[in-house]
Amino acid sequence: MPVAIAIRNLSKSYPGPFELRTLLRRPARKPPVQALSDVSFDVNDGEIFGLIGPNGAGKTTLTKIVATLVQPSTGSVTVKGFDSVEQSAELRRMIGLAAAEERSFYWRLTVEQNLMFFARLYSIPKQTAETRIAQLLGQLDLEQSRRKRFGELSTGNKQRMAVARALLNNPPILLLDEPTRSLDPLAAARMRSFIGSLATGDPPVTILLTSHNLNEIEELCQRIAIISHGRIRELDTPDRIRTLHKARERVRLVVDGISIEHAVNVLAPALADVEISQDGARTVVTFSREVGDDRLDRGLRAILGNGTRVVACETQRASLLEVLELYEREAKVKSDGKL
Repeated sequence: MPVAIAIRNLSKSYPGPFELRTLLRRPARKPPVQALSDVSFDVNDGEIFGLIGPNGAGKTTLTKIVATLVQPSTGSVTVKGFDSVEQSAELRRMIGLAAAEERSFYWRLTVEQNLMFFARLYSIPKQTAETRIAQLLGQLDLEQSRRKRFGELSTGNKQRMAVARALLNNPPILLLDEPTRSLDPLAAARMRSFIGSLATGDPPVTILLTSHNLNEIEELCQRIAIISHGRIRELDTPDRIRTLHKARERVRLVVDGISIEHAVNVLAPALADVEISQDGARTVVTFSREVGDDRLDRGLRAILGNGTRVVACETQRASLLEVLELYEREAKVKSDGKL
């Protein structure tokens, strides 16, 4: 597929106490802060690409570099072929940015006046802007707040305003930093549905999405990148990432035609640490296993026969949270080893 965003060997460091104290002729204590280190990946046209990681991992810095708000120390970012440093003006016309903590709206202006102000900055004709603003207010459940001052809005509506402004000029690239932050569950579900519709529209919008809501990431994103301590640790589909990093899984069998007592007698020799319970007329067997071992096969062989049948077999794989925790533990071990 055509590449919409290309990130190559991107690094970013910020001056830390080391440089400042040197200028003041005081003893140096700490080196510069390395926010990003050798980050490389592509986002395809029409794709919703997720970026996840703990606070301070580098997600917001990366988003700001793509939006040309911050320049990289080394490496490059191109959006639709435009370089973020050499062609920043052309690139900015291609993107819409909705930040998690938006501070650029005018608090004394109404919702409608704020959006019209930014539409004029985009050089959108007044009549076209009025039509576009009315459309966005309807899509983002802001119609009843159109004449409210921005300072009177709830936190969730302020977040909707950031998304509305990012979409004013119909950009082909959308950067969303925690778009459902501060929204109630129903409003968040509607926002996710709206984001999904953008990517499947005509023409489709390419979306780079950062979020701490892992269920949201799994629901929306075709691929995700896990970033930790400024480095990309994994990049794949959510399903593959969970599968690659699950050493153990939980198996749940629902069985017809067998009593708890009989299940205990036949399974005890075959499986250790098995849990057996009753669910109405059915027996539920639960146990853990190493991925790829023969415990599931042994359990099925022991329990089947004499009229019994397995009604359901469910396995619980790794969550994205478990994968994040794994990389954080690995990073901490490496960090502690250097001390």
